[in-house]
Formats: sequence, structure tokens, C-alpha cells
Amino acid sequence: MKVRHPAVAGSWYAGTSEALRAQLENCFTHTLGLSKLPKVAEKGPRNIVGLVCPHAGYMYSGPVAAHSYYQLAMDGKPDVIVIFSPNHTGRGSALSLMNEGAWRTPLGDVEIDTETANKILRESRIIDVDEEAHAYEHSIELQLPFLQYLYGSTFKFVPICFLMQDLESSRVVGQATAKVLSGKNALVIASTDMTHYEPQEKAERNDRAAIDAALKLDEKQYNFAVELHGISTCGYGPTMAAITASKLLGAKKAQLLCYKTSGDVTGDYSSVVGYASISFTK
Repeated sequence: MKVRHPAVAGSWYAGTSEALRAQLENCFTHTLGLSKLPKVAEKGPRNIVGLVCPHAGYMYSGPVAAHSYYQLAMDGKPDVIVIFSPNHTGRGSALSLMNEGAWRTPLGDVEIDTETANKILRESRIIDVDEEAHAYEHSIELQLPFLQYLYGSTFKFVPICFLMQDLESSRVVGQATAKVLSGKNALVIASTDMTHYEPQEKAERNDRAAIDAALKLDEKQYNFAVELHGISTCGYGPTMAAITASKLLGAKKAQLLCYKTSGDVTGDYSSVVGYASISFTK
């Protein structure tokens, strides 16, 4: 089986299984996290159809991401997860997925859902199969250890990387994904950080405009907020795709689970990065 090896293990997060588990548990029990560990509800209601999660190094954004995964654990276990991410490296096609193999982290391998990936390819008609876009991209990789901590390797996933992040393309990807996932025990995740390297007050103000649009399940307003305020969020396309897909998968409610900045971790509020966890539920 083809294996995509981790690009940032040992730097953005711990590089060994034992150390990574301890780091993940610290994210959950951190004062900015939930002060407790998650427990998967084996017969959870599975009402969460979409999440927004940050993807910085775990020391910065891990406690915020933990809020999403704590809620997910209480909601049960999805069988297939589609993860939308930005393309930070500029490598590969404008919209890229991998449709075979597995991704490796220190916690083991997670298999790509080939059938689902190929159906999304055919349905969207604008996504390419391109491993180059994923080889060094960190933003999907950062989500996998959280999912493995909860579920081991008992789920499959599809990674989709967005270099092109306009509203229409994001909607097309979201619509295609929702059509393929319809009727399945599935979840979409948008991996994104919010404002980059602005003073705390400005970051909070601008991010709130985007978050408010997400909470209204309005991808068009989200796009407008990002453009109007010049918000330097890296994954606005993935977020718009997740909003689009979540609505089609039955989402009626959105909830802000946590918003913090890197300044809340380091104490330096002069130039921060914003992190948000949001859930979309039936």
C-alpha cells in the first residue's frame, strides 16, 4: 500500500506514539482546552456533520482543536471523514485529492477511502488526483492524530487540498462531497487558522465577522467578510466548502466551541494568529 509519510511529526507535534498521546491529552486537559479527557460515545447520536478546526503546532492551537474533537467524541464515531485544507506550499494542482493508500502518523496508518474519493472526483469534475499537493502540506496531517486518539485507525478519510479558494469552486467541492456522502455516517472537516500576525484586538474583531457568517451557515457572507476585512485566514475555501456540504448533509445549527489566539498561549498580543473550533450539527 502506498503510504504518505508525516511531514511535520517531531516539530509541529510530538514524533513518537507515547509522546504524542501525552501531548494530545494535554491539549484536552489544558486550561484553554476542556480540563478533561474525551470519552467516545459508542452509540452517540451522530448529529455533527461538519467541523472547523485549527492546524497550527499543537502547543499553540491544540487546546482549541481539542474542543471540536471532544464534541465529536460525545457524538459517536463517523465511518468516513473528508478533510478540506488550504495549500500552503503552492505545490500541485489547484484542487487536489489523494485517492489511494494511507497516511502515517506516530499513532499508525489511516486508510484513504478510495471509493468515496473517486466518487467525489467524478461528481465535482474540478478536482485532480495529485499527491504532490499533499506531500509537505501540514494542515490535514495535524487533524489525524486527534482522530486517531479517539478512534484508532477504524475510520477512513479523503484528503482534499485547496490552492484555489474562490467561492464558486468551494461550493462545487462542497456540493459534490455532500452528494457522495449522503446517507453515510460521515463528517467533513475544514482545517484552517484564522487571522495571521495582527494585533489581538484587530484579529478578534476581524475573525468575529467571519465566525458570525459561519454560525449563520452562510458561505457567501463568509467569503464577503474575508474580502471586506482582508482577513488573512488560510483556509477560507475549505471553510466555505464545509459550510456548503454541512447544509446539504442536514446541518441546521452551527456553534462556536472555542476561539483563542496564539497570544492567549504565549502572552504576546502584539502579533497573533487566531484559532477557532466550530461545529455544524443536524
